[in-house]
Amino acid sequence: MDGYMAGPGTAVRARSIQWAMDEAMLDTPVVCLLGPRQCGKSTLARSQGDGRPYMTLDDDNLLTIAEKDPGGFIDQLPARVTLDEIQRVPKLLLAIKRSVDEDRRPGRFLLTGSANLLQLPDLADSLAGRMECIYLHPFAESERDGQPGQLLQRWLSGNLAKQEDFPNVLRDEGVEPASLIGRVVRGGYPELIGRTFQRARQWHRQYLRAIIDRDVHDIVRVRDGQEILRLLEILAHQSASLLNTSSLANDLRLDRQTVERYLTVLERLFLIRRLQPWHRSSAKRLVKTPKVHLVDSGLACSLTGLTAGDWNFQRDRFGHVLESFVLQQLIAQAGWTDPDLRFWHYRDKDQVEVDVVITRGKQVWGAEVKASATLQPSDGKGLKRLAALAGGDFQSGIVFYDGHHTLRLSEDPKITAVPLERFWRE
Repeated sequence: MDGYMAGPGTAVRARSIQWAMDEAMLDTPVVCLLGPRQCGKSTLARSQGDGRPYMTLDDDNLLTIAEKDPGGFIDQLPARVTLDEIQRVPKLLLAIKRSVDEDRRPGRFLLTGSANLLQLPDLADSLAGRMECIYLHPFAESERDGQPGQLLQRWLSGNLAKQEDFPNVLRDEGVEPASLIGRVVRGGYPELIGRTFQRARQWHRQYLRAIIDRDVHDIVRVRDGQEILRLLEILAHQSASLLNTSSLANDLRLDRQTVERYLTVLERLFLIRRLQPWHRSSAKRLVKTPKVHLVDSGLACSLTGLTAGDWNFQRDRFGHVLESFVLQQLIAQAGWTDPDLRFWHYRDKDQVEVDVVITRGKQVWGAEVKASATLQPSDGKGLKRLAALAGGDFQSGIVFYDGHHTLRLSEDPKITAVPLERFWRE
């Protein structure tokens, strides 16, 4: 069961996606919370307060009954019910489809899943038009600190800062990175609130062991779960880098098709994401290769052995993990800001790149991530290239950095330097 409680005195925190779930429950027969294990799905589902029974398929007795007779299991349930970890018995979805076709009242089934049901074979269309999926992530830093998480909304609306907020010069603020790097190294899983970094690492190891031993086998047949774990460890070292499947296959001594299948498993379990390249149809010089990111920066640090003390000595490695951290913050905030936003990366053959590209229709925004408190006039080079390619569709660009002030980065008023701390201060 997912939960928020981590240590003595740890309080349950509100989730910013709650409103989306409440709205869906008012007009949709089946609502499904999807996200990685231990991100808080069960706690959010059980907090509905409408008196519906809660059942989890992590219970071996319920699991056995549901597997033997999916239709009979659903028929015996109350009209409104919560079913936790639905991916453990995929055949239940077909029985739920039949049930809601007979009774289309909204909010009948609240499901949770630790695998992306929309990517599982034969299930993507089983509840089309009957189910709304809502994605819950590990804690965004705004949620951890009890803030509304408005940075993305302010960026998209063009309200990052007023004109008078911009100093006229750029300077090194000499910011102590402890607050930022502590957040990156710990990551966002609710269970880690109140734990030491050492205890967090132990939790990460047990977390992965449980997923490999149980969840992997719920969604795919694999000959050796340890091969998937080894792949994840390699990907942790390559987070925010271009994905090279052939190289991974050589490193693991596996064929390319097997590695592709394992990558899909890790995506379905919300452990990694592939960020596709953004391009215009007329831009022929782009490298059309996805980047791979670990979803949780704390998990990436545990797998690679990075600690907060390495910040000043392995800044390049931390730069990649920080990029994954920022992407995760933006995607999490998109869930309660605008779920229709799409995320990409940009990189061309001149090695000019933008870490995160966001689109909404034809509108384009870009973000670069800088693991430093010092800004240089050359920062934002990729954003200028992106702006030139997007033309009138380019809305604005941000360089996230470890400073304190929101600054105009160049003569272009659309490109702004923004402190990373704004992710958890607003």
